[in-house]
Amino acid sequence: MKWQRVKAPHVNVRRVNVRRGRRRVTACVAAICAVAALPGQAWAAGEPNPYVFDPEARPVTGAATTSDARPLDAGATYRDAIRPGGTRIYRLDLDAKTNAYLSAVAVPELGTGTDYGDRISVSLQDREGSDCSSNDARFGTVGKFSQPLAAYAYRTIEEGAYSCQEAGPYFLVVERTDEETADSESWDLEIRHVSEPGLEKAGSGPSEAPSEWPSASPAPVGGQPRAREGGTSFYDAAAVTDGEWTAKIEPGESLFYKVPVDWGRQLFASADLGSSGGEGFVSGALAVSLYNPARGFVDSANSAAYDGKQKTTALDPLPPVAYENRFGSRTGDKDMRFAGWYYLKVALNPEVGEKFGEKPYGLTLRVDVKGQATSGPGYDGPAGDFAVTDDDRDVAADGPKNDTMVVVAAGGIGAGTVLVVGLGVWTLLARRRGVTQGAGQGLGPAPGSEFGPGPGPGPGGFSGRPPQQNQQAQGYGPPPAR
Repeated sequence: MKWQRVKAPHVNVRRVNVRRGRRRVTACVAAICAVAALPGQAWAAGEPNPYVFDPEARPVTGAATTSDARPLDAGATYRDAIRPGGTRIYRLDLDAKTNAYLSAVAVPELGTGTDYGDRISVSLQDREGSDCSSNDARFGTVGKFSQPLAAYAYRTIEEGAYSCQEAGPYFLVVERTDEETADSESWDLEIRHVSEPGLEKAGSGPSEAPSEWPSASPAPVGGQPRAREGGTSFYDAAAVTDGEWTAKIEPGESLFYKVPVDWGRQLFASADLGSSGGEGFVSGALAVSLYNPARGFVDSANSAAYDGKQKTTALDPLPPVAYENRFGSRTGDKDMRFAGWYYLKVALNPEVGEKFGEKPYGLTLRVDVKGQATSGPGYDGPAGDFAVTDDDRDVAADGPKNDTMVVVAAGGIGAGTVLVVGLGVWTLLARRRGVTQGAGQGLGPAPGSEFGPGPGPGPGGFSGRPPQQNQQAQGYGPPPAR
């Protein structure tokens, strides 16, 4: 049986006031137990993927018909599952001014067979059964190689549009299409519903997509490379900004990063796979995929072939982030439609391990965000996910900051060790409470301290690019887990 590394979610333990201990201790122990339940440093074929789902995701069961569909609230994330050839339907109640975006991430189990045509389809439909929009995501490889697939659909309010503009019920339809050779296991689903406010002055924004933008890739990013290990999913993606970022990636692994991209700024990204020696050839070794703040697929770089020597692959130049991009006709270009966190998934084909050895490989991610930030379109309400804050920029540059006193790390921690740490946390809390009670009895001051889990991570010339279809193969890489 082949075993590979899994990176469990970080569990941060922060310094807070002891008076809040009774409310937070349960959360702390629950987080520790969650780490204990993970398979330590490894996962086995056939086990669920090490994809870290949003811990606040609500369980929901999609219906087989619109009549039985359950509602999805704006701003919420949900968990479900879908069988081969299955359909899941959910209801949304929308007003006549807010843009709605619904994404679905499908996470197959490790070791399940996938074919080139296996896909997930996402559509948003009105009461007449007409699509407001739809997108597909499919595997680009064949074999026992699982990876997360993500696609989104949306309803947008547009001047002059005649369908999907009225208030009322709408339906999110998620469908799974499989080839005859597909395994019969269910895929987990992570569904997210986010809203984009309308414009403060209806009809005041641009109504045509730009036809020109800087299309030349910038010079290589300079400066000292910095280490930044990638996350396992959209939820725990590692934040980065301009510069070179280094990490280790194993065959069959996907790493997730996120970059804050403001209005008017243009994102460039490339990835290098380090040399390893040996002889062999893998035609599609390293793939890079880009998703927008609504987790909609934007574009992917050509998978780099690998022969043991260093290789690189880069995203084609995309337009600067602009509200009017949504009025374009090219898939990818029109998805650069709002500011916020943009996600990069870097995946290494497991065949690299078969040909060159099962070991970590050096990865260098180069990120460049060009252009002057602008003020944006003027929303009639809070921008929510579709904005970049000063805190976002700080986290991307310096990494997450907290007053860490104890860190339960994934690397090398077995279940027994975690249990010992858990007992230690309980003991320390009991002692702290005892000292606090003593202080109340005139025995002296007690410094307030509580251990609890920290918060999770929080995303010039004509381009000449041809039109693209709304169906995309999303590269290589297995997912990460629950």
